Amino acid sequence: MKAYAYHQGHELNAFAIEAMEVAMPEIGEFDVLVKLKAIGLNPVDYKIRQTRSSEDNVPVILGWDASGSIEKIGNQVENFEIGDEVFYAGDITRAGSYAEYQAIDSRIIALKPKHISHVEAAALPLTSLTAWEGILDHNINYTADTHVLIIGGAGGVGSMAIQLIKATTDATVITTASRADTIEWCENLGADHVINHNQDMAAQLKDIGIDAVDVVFCTTNSEQHIDKLAEIMTPFGHVTFIQDNGALDIASFKFKSITTHWEFMFSKSMFGHDLQSQGDILAKVAQLIDSKKIRSTLNNNLGKVSCDALKQGHSLLESGKSIGKIALEF
Repeated sequence: MKAYAYHQGHELNAFAIEAMEVAMPEIGEFDVLVKLKAIGLNPVDYKIRQTRSSEDNVPVILGWDASGSIEKIGNQVENFEIGDEVFYAGDITRAGSYAEYQAIDSRIIALKPKHISHVEAAALPLTSLTAWEGILDHNINYTADTHVLIIGGAGGVGSMAIQLIKATTDATVITTASRADTIEWCENLGADHVINHNQDMAAQLKDIGIDAVDVVFCTTNSEQHIDKLAEIMTPFGHVTFIQDNGALDIASFKFKSITTHWEFMFSKSMFGHDLQSQGDILAKVAQLIDSKKIRSTLNNNLGKVSCDALKQGHSLLESGKSIGKIALEF
């Protein structure tokens, strides 16, 4: 089969992903073989590209967002049939979705939303799972009095977090954005308020009548916001981080007894922990999409998968200025 892959980890200026013929994936007892129709791009793609090289001369195939149709099923697979259209975020320890076919554990996939295209569906899984696990899976009691702050609302994860909180809770959602286009994007997704993370957040919150926030979902530049968060959060609040830029000093959280969560979407597949929960989350996301309570955050369809299109996508992601999600079609 054709795959878009490389052998040696590299930087963008030495982009080395190329089209090549590789062996068809073999499936395990819980796996399905999916013929890819569309893929989504994420920052994890370029981070792995920079750091991972091939082992035993097996090329590295990136890609952890996909939508396609099932062509083969393992003997332990339940609830799926050949021909089903599915979407999923994949497993960072296995070959990715920059290929014609992919083998994937059936417990971390779900039926694709019925009323959107494959390319719109491919923009959803990784960010939906990250947002859901990061803000809805920590037994937080969301009420009409709860104030949630999302730092980086126009990014892929922030875009889903805004929608999921609005669709599943009565909380007030405040998000941060600093450009006219990102502010408009967040407002269109349903954010109740948008403030600028480059300015005094405490003062901006007071301007809109909010003294403190109860829950923070920090999707970007975590190290820059630590002490600011300690100032603007309520005692016994919750903050979730998703970045992996190194150590974070959270000593300032102590006196307010702030609970800190890490969210890494691949933890479950890496350690074989509660795999079915991710398939269940994606099924709920599909229901929310089909009932029009949330929408795909696809904002940049780069057309057909090619080496040039992948390089363009990686460049957009590394710029840090991409809004919503980037996807491509086979």
